[in-house]
Amino acid sequence: MTKFPEGNAIVYCEGAFNTPNGKTAHGLVRFTERYRVVSVIDSTWAGRDAGEVLDGVANGIPIYESIHAATQAAWKHDVIIHYFVVGLAPDGGRLDKADREVIKKAINMGFDIDCGLHDFLSADRELAQLARENEAKLRDIRKTPPREQLHFFSGKIEDVDSLKIAVLGTDSAIGKRTTAWLIVHGLRAAGKRAELVGTGQTAWMQGARYSLIMDSLINDFVSGEIEHAVWSAWREDRPHAIVIEGQGSLMNPAYPGGFEILAAGRPDVIVLQHAPARTEYDGFPGYPIHPLPTQIQAIELLSGKPVVAVTVNHEDLDDGDIEAACRAITAETGLPAYDVLKFGAGPLVELLAPLIRAS
Repeated sequence: MTKFPEGNAIVYCEGAFNTPNGKTAHGLVRFTERYRVVSVIDSTWAGRDAGEVLDGVANGIPIYESIHAATQAAWKHDVIIHYFVVGLAPDGGRLDKADREVIKKAINMGFDIDCGLHDFLSADRELAQLARENEAKLRDIRKTPPREQLHFFSGKIEDVDSLKIAVLGTDSAIGKRTTAWLIVHGLRAAGKRAELVGTGQTAWMQGARYSLIMDSLINDFVSGEIEHAVWSAWREDRPHAIVIEGQGSLMNPAYPGGFEILAAGRPDVIVLQHAPARTEYDGFPGYPIHPLPTQIQAIELLSGKPVVAVTVNHEDLDDGDIEAACRAITAETGLPAYDVLKFGAGPLVELLAPLIRAS
């Protein structure tokens, strides 16, 4: 098992921090066991604190305008940089030319590069050669294991007697992973053993020990890899609860990843993340988000299991409107609604903890 943290990291997020395309950087700024995040690069927010920009609470991670400024600041304080982490998450997962040039600079500085995009750095001949010359490692997080190492669904998920909680969403890029981690941390704080099954590159970068990258797997093996990750977490750690990070949503036309999680992860309960102020699917103007009751009905019909709570993404809501939005959701669905990022996961954990089987 990899020992954490692996080293100090600069997170690159030029032009995307505090936007949906910066969600990988957001996750690392909020929490990671894999790295010690030293700084973020985004000229739009240079001079600001990353936590203050993202959540209104400073966390001591500065934002710089360039790789030169970030490295100079680190070296001034005798901080050695080990990793240059690509924190961008654009639609389609592609790397543009300007970002590639910055990565070349990072390689020439001798930094190891971690990248979760679909464009594999290790397959780029120029970047691979530069890495060899500078003794830098290129880790393409979305690169799948060899096919002979992948798993087909077998039914062993039925062995798992931990409480399985799936955090799904009414859309993509809506905060499912952050909510999943907050539930895990809340359960642990309450004295329960809890593990996260990560399903995307950012969860891996944050240190989820049981992970798969759903959106780069061959379709035949998606269900088997979900099952194997959940089963492995149960077999190796016997947690009271396993929280499965959702991917996409059921009805976003480009990212319908929730179906596989319901079918293969076979959760006992579902927590549904929702952004009340969002009216159209992420990246698809003109595609209205299906009503919340319809999405709940679809999840429960497909899984045969209950949605037990709605968690709120407060994007485009004023602070004074959040509690009213939660009350409106409860009135519409009959379910409790919580903004766990704004107010903490305590009440949600109080709801979930009694569902854990005695052990």
